[in-house]
Amino acid sequence: MNTVMTRESRLLGERYYCVKHPSGLSILIYPKEKMRSTYAVFGTRYGSIDKAFLRSDEAQAEVTPAGIAHFLEHKLFESEDGDAFSRYAKIGASANAYTSFETTRYLFSCTENAEQALEILLDFVQSPYFTEQTVEKEQGIIGQEIKMYDDDPQWRVLFNLLRALYHNHPIKDDIAGTVESIAQITPAYLYRCYNTFYNLNNMALCVSGNCDVDHVLALCDKMLKPSAPVQVKRVFEAEPDAIVQPIVEEKLAVASPIFEFGVKEAMGDVHRTEKDLAVTEVLLDIMASDSSPLFRRLLDASLINEASFSYEYFEGSGYGVVLFGGESSDPYAVCDAIREEMRRLKAMGVTEEDVRRSAKSLYGGNLAGLNSPEVIANAAMTMEFSGRELFRYIECFSEITAADVNARMEALFKEEQTAVSVIWPLQENA
Repeated sequence: MNTVMTRESRLLGERYYCVKHPSGLSILIYPKEKMRSTYAVFGTRYGSIDKAFLRSDEAQAEVTPAGIAHFLEHKLFESEDGDAFSRYAKIGASANAYTSFETTRYLFSCTENAEQALEILLDFVQSPYFTEQTVEKEQGIIGQEIKMYDDDPQWRVLFNLLRALYHNHPIKDDIAGTVESIAQITPAYLYRCYNTFYNLNNMALCVSGNCDVDHVLALCDKMLKPSAPVQVKRVFEAEPDAIVQPIVEEKLAVASPIFEFGVKEAMGDVHRTEKDLAVTEVLLDIMASDSSPLFRRLLDASLINEASFSYEYFEGSGYGVVLFGGESSDPYAVCDAIREEMRRLKAMGVTEEDVRRSAKSLYGGNLAGLNSPEVIANAAMTMEFSGRELFRYIECFSEITAADVNARMEALFKEEQTAVSVIWPLQENA
């Protein structure tokens, strides 16, 4: 018998349902009346940073080759009887998957045959099939993918920055691994990591949009295979607070210079709460949104273009970075301006009016996101895996004060923790 817990927000006027299934799986179901489409994501807390891990039923940590999480994502769609994509095509559903630093997720979207689509999802993710021949074939395919990303300027500029910021944390390593590391992958490695990280106690299922709680749970009761209560701990080398180097430059085939500027957060054993995330979002919105003084100055000086300039807080297990990026004819002038704005804001502080305006805008944007089944399911899963809750995060925007933002800014904006990565055109006059 499943015990269904309701999570409800009177402020948002929304609710969804949570179940800890007897199999070990965490299930989140977010019905949206009047929506025609259904979106589901079945994910595991296993990403590219999980090269070293310790199982709760073992005494010693294990280190594996880089790229296994991404390799597994590719291989799970295959079976002895065909592939999951063709099964989805027959019922008119769209399927995909992706591996990030923290998670691997398998998903589908459809406007009909939702229960069949969910049954396919729960089936193939729980049915690994690896042989020497299929692994060798996939090594060639992923090797080509790695080389493709090596030639992608946007990919290179980001990872060059991460390697300038981080000494030891695997966040600096490519998600797909390297040609050398994937050459070490064997069926035994894949089954070992699958049986460790695809334990249902380490996974979650989120279904949103046109869905029924009882129907979803009945299908889960039918399809889920109970897992042993094994927990997995991520193991990382100690990461110094200091950066590796302040500048990284490279030349590639780009029309104009591109850059990524980063501020490395000193982490320690900090667990960022929902409010920490919301406060950081407000801080960055005040500092760099298209209505900010910094953005207007950069635009008026023709140092950025409106379409490419971006900023975000990029965080996870053992890492946190504020990123600013885009195209610029003079990337170092942009970075100097960002540092100057950091100094100015720290000296003057933000006002309650600044915070109220920004928080109201971000609250509205998050509320609008609750009209998208895709946004709902992925956001709910991200919060679930990080020990946070979706509604609590959105509600925090109504509670933030100037004192919260100023304290966060003081702790986060450290100029000695900044670095910049630049990709220059191959030709000087390009």
